[in-house]
Amino acid sequence: MSQQPPVTAGPHAPPARTPPQLVADACRREATEVADLLRVDPATGLTTADVEQRTGEWGTNELAEPARRPQWLRLLDQFRSWLIGILLVAAVVAGIIGDVKDALVIAVVLLVNATIGYLQERRAEHSLEALRLMLVPTARVRRDGQVKVTAAGALVPGDVVLLEAGDRVPADGRLMIAASVEAAEAVLTGESRPVAKTAAPSTAGGDEPLPVAERTGMLFMNTALTRGRAEMVVTATGMGTEVGTIAEALRTGSEPPSPLQVQMDSLGRRLALVSGVAVAAYALVALIRGEDLADLALRAVALAVAAIPEGLPAVLALTLAMGVYRMARHGAIVKRLAAVEALGSATVVCSDKTGTLTLNQMTARALWAAGRLYDVTGEGYDTAGTVRSADGRHTAELHDAVRPFALCNDARLTRDGVIGDPTEAALLLLAAKTGLDIEALRTGTPRHGEVPFDPAAKYMATFHTDADGRTRVHAKGGVDVLLERCTQVLTGHGPAPLDAERRREVTDAARRMADQGLRVLGAATAVTEQPHPDEVTGLTLTAIAGITDPPRPQARDAVALARAAGVTVKMVTGDHADTAVAVARELGIAGHVVTGTELARMSEQDLADRIEDIGVFTRVAPEHKVTIVRALSERGHIVAMTGDGVNDAAALRAAHIGVAMGITGTDVAKEAADMVLTDDDFSTIVHAVREGRSIYDNIVTFVRFQLSTNIGAILTLLATVLAGLPAPLSAIQLLWVNIIMDGPPAMALGIDPPRADVMRRPPRPPGERILNVRRLAAVSRSGAVMAVGTLAVFAAARHLTGAATAATMAFTVFVLFQLLNALTARSEDGPVLGRHQLHNRILWICLAAVLTLQVIAVQVPFAQGIFDTVPLSLAQWAICLATATTLPLTEHAWRALRTASAGPAHERPAPRGIGADRMRPPGEAATVGGQQGRRPGDAPHCPTAAHPGRRRPGPS
Repeated sequence: MSQQPPVTAGPHAPPARTPPQLVADACRREATEVADLLRVDPATGLTTADVEQRTGEWGTNELAEPARRPQWLRLLDQFRSWLIGILLVAAVVAGIIGDVKDALVIAVVLLVNATIGYLQERRAEHSLEALRLMLVPTARVRRDGQVKVTAAGALVPGDVVLLEAGDRVPADGRLMIAASVEAAEAVLTGESRPVAKTAAPSTAGGDEPLPVAERTGMLFMNTALTRGRAEMVVTATGMGTEVGTIAEALRTGSEPPSPLQVQMDSLGRRLALVSGVAVAAYALVALIRGEDLADLALRAVALAVAAIPEGLPAVLALTLAMGVYRMARHGAIVKRLAAVEALGSATVVCSDKTGTLTLNQMTARALWAAGRLYDVTGEGYDTAGTVRSADGRHTAELHDAVRPFALCNDARLTRDGVIGDPTEAALLLLAAKTGLDIEALRTGTPRHGEVPFDPAAKYMATFHTDADGRTRVHAKGGVDVLLERCTQVLTGHGPAPLDAERRREVTDAARRMADQGLRVLGAATAVTEQPHPDEVTGLTLTAIAGITDPPRPQARDAVALARAAGVTVKMVTGDHADTAVAVARELGIAGHVVTGTELARMSEQDLADRIEDIGVFTRVAPEHKVTIVRALSERGHIVAMTGDGVNDAAALRAAHIGVAMGITGTDVAKEAADMVLTDDDFSTIVHAVREGRSIYDNIVTFVRFQLSTNIGAILTLLATVLAGLPAPLSAIQLLWVNIIMDGPPAMALGIDPPRADVMRRPPRPPGERILNVRRLAAVSRSGAVMAVGTLAVFAAARHLTGAATAATMAFTVFVLFQLLNALTARSEDGPVLGRHQLHNRILWICLAAVLTLQVIAVQVPFAQGIFDTVPLSLAQWAICLATATTLPLTEHAWRALRTASAGPAHERPAPRGIGADRMRPPGEAATVGGQQGRRPGDAPHCPTAAHPGRRRPGPS
C-alpha cells in the first residue's frame, strides 16, 4: 500500500499542535520498551477509542498551514497592475477637470474588473483545493487487531504502521520490524545514498543527541523506503516530527513560469510597446490639430488600455484551471501547468504494460498438477470461478497442490476484494477457487519466517508450523528456479522422484502455458528441520499456474485514437517478450521488439537510429527508461513516460511529461511525475492529450479574439485622427468594449469543447508561438475589417444623420463586430459558420447577455447619459448588424480562396515534421530496408538492419 506525504491542514481540519516528546531518545531504546511507553501492543495496535482520545489530545498528523493572506488584501492586489494605475490616474484627471461622469464610470469599471479577477482567483483556488483533496494521503496501520488503510492525517502516537519499498513514511516512528530496510533521507540530511535501517537500538554517541543520519532504528516523516519491509510504532506526528521542527523555516517557492506563461508575458510587453507607439502618434496628431489637452489625455489613456487586453491573464488562469479540473474529473491530476502545454505537443507515449495497458488484475487461466491440466474460470479479483479438468475428466482434489500458493503469499482476501501484489492475488484466488479455506489454513499453519522475494533469486519461501508441530517450507517462483531446488514432484499417487522424464513433463507444461502468453509460476513444499535455512532445497514441486493480466477493454481504442492523432505508443515493460508481444498484438501496438539485454548492448547513437522502428521494450530495468527517453528526445520527440516504482523517478523527471500511477504507484514516483493517473488507465493518458490540445486551442482562440479587438480599436482611432475626424469612440465606450463586451465571450471561448478534429491532426511543433505569422495575419485582417466597417458607418452617418447618432452607430457596430468576431475566432480553417458553432452553449449565453447590455446602453435613457449615446431606429440597428456581418463573410471568403489555391486534398503535400509520418492511414505499411517491417510476434528481437527515421505503420 502506498502512502502519500502528509498534507498541510485544510481549512476544516482540527488544529495541528506540537506535542511534547512522548518518548525521549526513542532511537536508543528497545522497540518493545518504546511500545510499552506508548501503551500499545504491536500485535494488535491501538483501539478506536485510543485513537479518538489521542487525536483529541495531540491533534492531527498534519503540518501547520501558513497563515493565508486576508481576502480584502487579495482584492486590493487586483489594483496593483500598472495598467490599472494608469486608469486610476485617468479617473483622477477626469475628476479634476470636472468630468465626474467619466471618473465614476472608470471607477466602476475598475471595481468590476477587480471583482472579476478576484472571483476567478478564488475559483481557481477552489479547483486546486479540490485536486488536493483527490490525492488523500493514506497509510496502512494495525488497529483493533486488523490491518486497515486510513488517512495519514489521522495517525496518532502509538499507531503501528506497515511499510513496503516505495512507500512514503507518514510520521516519525521507531522500527519494530525491519526486513532489509533502506530509507532515502535526503530531504532531512542531504545524503543522496539510502540509509540502512535496523530494529536494534542505536548505541553511538553516548549521551549526546544523535543526528538524524545516525538514528538507524527510526523512520522519519516525508522520507521514503527504497528497499525492504518494515513495521514501526509512531512516536511523533505533525509538528512534533523532525520535519515539523523545521517547517516554519521552509518556504514554498513558486514554480518557474511555464513556456506558455513566458509567451504571454512576452506578448504583453510587445503589446505595451505597440500601444505606447499608438498613443504617442495619436497624441502628436491631436496636439497638432489643437484638441483639448484634458480630453486628449483621457482618450489617450483609454486607447492605451483598450490596446492591451489586460483580461488575458485572468482568462488564461481560468482556462488552465478549468482544463486541469476537467482532466482531474477524468482521472488525470496535473501537478504542473507546463505539463498541460507539453501534452498538446506529445508525439510518443511510452507506457508500462501491467496495470496501464492491462487491468492489473492478474487472473489464473491454467493449472497443471499431478500430470493433469486444468482450466480456471472467473475474471479479476473475484472468488467466483471454477477449476475444471481440461480433458473433461473428473477434477481431482487439488488442496495439496495449491496450498503453497495460499501460504507463501502476502496477499489478503477482504470483503472489498484483494489487498496485495496482483500476481499473489491471482494465486490466492486460484487456491480459493479449488475450495480451500484460506483464512482457516493460515490460522492453522502460522508463518514464523520467510525468505523474501529477491529478483536475483526469483523465488520466495515462507516457513510455517504444521498441526503436528513440524516446520514446513512453502515456496513459489519461476519454474526453472524451483526445479533446481526440487528433488520430487507431486503425482496422483503422492510425491515421486523428479527424474528426467518427469522434469521434461513439467517443462513441457510450462512451455505450453508460456506459448499462450501466460506468466508461469511454480509451487513447491517440503518439511525441514531448520526453522530458517538460508538455502531452500529438497522441495517437492506441487503445481504450475499460468496467469495473465488481460488488456483493458478501452486500451485498444485508445491506442488507435493516439495513432490517428499522430502519437506513437511504445510498450516499455519488465515482463517477458512472449507475454508483452501477446498484449501488444492484441492492442495493435506495432514495431520491433527489443529486450533489456539487447538495449544495454546498444550505443546511444544506435538506439537513436533504431528507436523509431521499435514498438515494444521488454525485460527493461528502470535505468533503461531514461535511455529510451533520451533517444526519443534526440530524435525531436516530446515524450510522455509512465512509471510507478521508486527507481522510475529518474525516467519520469527526464521525460517531458512524467506520468505516475495513482493506485499502484509509489509516492516517490508520484512526486517526480507531472501527472498522476487516479485510475492507472492508459486511455486516461490519451484523453489527457486530447484535453491538453483542446486547452491550447482555446488559449489561441481567445488570444486571437481579444487581440483583433485591440488592433481594430487602435486602427479606428488612429485613422480618425489622420483623417481629421472626431474620435468615434469615447473613453467610456472603449473601456466598455474592452472589459465588458470582450471579457465574458473570451472566458466562454476559454472553455470551448474540444474540436472534432483535435485527435485527427499531428501534434503541434514544440516551439510553436501562439501568434505565429499566419495567426498574426488573421488577427490583423480581422482588426482591419472592424476598423474599415466602423469608420464607414461613422462617416456615412455623419452626413446622413448627425454627430451623436453617428458616434452611437459607430459604437454599436464595433460592439457587434465583437459578437461575430467571437464566432469567427473559434476556428482557423474551414467554414466560419456551421454546426460546430452550436457546441458552446455558454458562449451563446454570453453573446446574448452582451447584446442585451449594448441594447440597454443605446436605448435606455439612464444608460444614454453614461455612454453618450442616443437611441437608434430598427433600420439603423439593421445597418450596424449588416456591417458587422462583413467580418465573418470576409473571413469565410478568405479561407475558401486559400483552400481553393491549395488544391484538392489528394494533391496537397503530405504533412511534414514531427508526427507527420504517424498520420499514415492504418493499413498503409511503412517499409524498413525495402521490406515491410515486422510486427510483434514475428521475432522477439531487434533486427540488425533498421533504418533511422522510418516510422512503423499502424496495424491493419
